[in-house]
Amino acid sequence: MRVDRAREAALDALAACRRNGAWIDGALKQVLKRDGLSGRDAAFASRIAYGVMQNRIYLDRCLARCLTQRPEKLEPLLLNILRIGAYQILLMDKVPVNAAVNEAVEMAKAHKLSRAAGLVNAVLRNVDRRKGEPLAFADELEALSVQTSHPRALVERVVGLLGAEEAEAFLRADNEPVPTTIQTNTLKTTAKRLRASLEDEGVTVEPHPWLADCFTISGTGDLEGLRAWREGWFTVQDAAAKLTALAAAPKAGSFVIDTCAAPGGKSFAMSMCMEGKGHILSCDMEEHKLRLMEAGAERLGIECMEVRLADGRVCDEALAEKADIVVCDVPCSGLGIIRKKPDIRYKDMASLAGLPAIQSAILDNASRYVRRGGTLVYSTCTVLPEENERVTDAFLRAHPDFTYDTFALPGPIGTVEGHITLWPQRHGTDGFYICRMTRKE
Repeated sequence: MRVDRAREAALDALAACRRNGAWIDGALKQVLKRDGLSGRDAAFASRIAYGVMQNRIYLDRCLARCLTQRPEKLEPLLLNILRIGAYQILLMDKVPVNAAVNEAVEMAKAHKLSRAAGLVNAVLRNVDRRKGEPLAFADELEALSVQTSHPRALVERVVGLLGAEEAEAFLRADNEPVPTTIQTNTLKTTAKRLRASLEDEGVTVEPHPWLADCFTISGTGDLEGLRAWREGWFTVQDAAAKLTALAAAPKAGSFVIDTCAAPGGKSFAMSMCMEGKGHILSCDMEEHKLRLMEAGAERLGIECMEVRLADGRVCDEALAEKADIVVCDVPCSGLGIIRKKPDIRYKDMASLAGLPAIQSAILDNASRYVRRGGTLVYSTCTVLPEENERVTDAFLRAHPDFTYDTFALPGPIGTVEGHITLWPQRHGTDGFYICRMTRKE
């Protein structure tokens, strides 16, 4: 029996995450391109790969009660085959159990795990028989950890920040499907024209409820195959990232420095705010990311962006006090974008301890570029205070020539007194921190 290509693609993507340390989104994109999968097969492979990564802790707990050894003791490839089968049985109602089990058995055989094929069959049949039985938990935190598939250490942090009830809403939001949000490239077209083009190609398009010139879309297939993409009529960007550009509020003719610019979304959005007039210096310290930004700017027809290789912690004295606006979207734990990158949840929390020092160094250096009366924007895609308000509070204590600056954002947010943390369960955006400061005249 031939192994199903979509399930095999999901298995290969999960294996790449373990073998190469890849993120599931990037690994899956490479596998789908390699195998030439599109349409229904690509969607099915994506659903399985993301679903297994999102629900790994829950799946392993369900498998554990059907095994004679701990799941992590199994050969990694075999464990991922079991996870794929269990995910379909437990969390994909439209997949027949027999299909899920039989395909898993065939995958085991195809990967020369023939002696394990019987184990795969027996374990997954048992998973199906026991799926109505409640799991046992030592306490409420363990229950929340397993049911939402977030490590206990992360659950404890979020409960400490939000309380148990809202923490559960946040953790469950991490596992919900994320709408694709796009911004009209107003340098090339109008929102009305973009919508018509997308709908002509069968894309479902809905206006964003509170962001002008933005839409949520579905049914796209391969985005890059759309005419509107090839023409550079839109860019993909979560609402939170767009809001960072709105907080910066550049105008036509502004000189803006984007210190940690890759992959370029905020620079693109700011160039549209500036009507393509002025100068945006978009910096990053990795050369391959500069090429991605250049390609994006070319597709979108953005001519006011200059891409430069630079370390955000090292000052270029020639730029001192020259910029109207400096944006530093610093490297962070990424705990606000777990719904898009589900593997982030499995990071060792202890490994994140050094991030605030890096973030502070970037912010301190960025401040040197801001002219008197100019604007400094600091942002992250995390919700942890030690990477957010504690960094900006400490910065202001050390730099009395800067102060928090009140600004307004659209929709449910409104007036912001200097800084705000966005939450998926409250605002429907990625988890994000946006802070705006001004340098005194």
